[in-house]
Amino acid sequence: MRAADPTPVRGRRAWLRILGTGLVLWLLTVVVTFLTGNPNLVPTLVLLGSFLVPVTFVAWAFGHRHSGEVTAELLLTTFITGGVLGVLGASLLETYLLHPSAGLFIGVGLVEEAVKLAALAVLTRRLTRKYALDGMILGAAVGFGFAAFESAGYAFTALFTEQGLSLMDLVQTEILRGLLAPVGHGLWTAILGGVLFSASDHRHFAFTRRLLLSYLGVSLLHALWDAMHGIALALTLLLTGTPRQFELLEQGYQPRPTPLQVNLFTVLSWGGLAVLAVIGVLWLVIERHTAARSERSAVFLRLPTIR
Repeated sequence: MRAADPTPVRGRRAWLRILGTGLVLWLLTVVVTFLTGNPNLVPTLVLLGSFLVPVTFVAWAFGHRHSGEVTAELLLTTFITGGVLGVLGASLLETYLLHPSAGLFIGVGLVEEAVKLAALAVLTRRLTRKYALDGMILGAAVGFGFAAFESAGYAFTALFTEQGLSLMDLVQTEILRGLLAPVGHGLWTAILGGVLFSASDHRHFAFTRRLLLSYLGVSLLHALWDAMHGIALALTLLLTGTPRQFELLEQGYQPRPTPLQVNLFTVLSWGGLAVLAVIGVLWLVIERHTAARSERSAVFLRLPTIR
């Protein structure tokens, strides 16, 4: 039976205050950095922009935990330690196992989802009761931690361009990754976390065929997400490419796109990401409903029989 949630209603809404305060601080940092050009503010800008959405989720998740075993300490541990371990593990494996090829994005998806799942299992192995609803929250915490540290790296890299330091590129990168964060790493690892914690006895991890299939499915969503730019470009050329453009490509030149092609590419790339996001969200909703129904059934079976 679900333990009574000690978190007051105001505590559950703390994430709104964190989001609002963090957004104001980030905007102030952006304005002051542009006005002064002070490079010492860049780390503040990178950290605020990269961690705002992930930390907001952690605050929201703490107010929606299923059992009392999901403490603030455990949630922060999965977020920080899980995120760092995931980034480091993925970097090592991708460096030594993956090479530029047609299947690169598939490899990236398999590696990154595997290291996040492994980090989640290691950090939560001592939980005495493992509920699927808690697994989703803890899995998302690992995923958001991974996303936060990865976004910080992308934002820092975007700062350096051929024309010198570009604060505009840094800010645009943070905005884009912040908007997409809820339907990326956090979503995918939440799905895997729910399946990992779905054992009927609530005492062990569910290392089952369903977990393997879920891992492969999430890895595919991840791969398609990363490859969507190339997929949209290929589809645009296939649908609207001219003989002259294909001739230039064969000669090693980059043809100038037409206005129609620019618009079509934008629609295909963003439309593709939107479709993948919807699939991921629906998948998580189904997993959550399945877990809640399973828990209600278990509670019903434990009720004493009236004679």
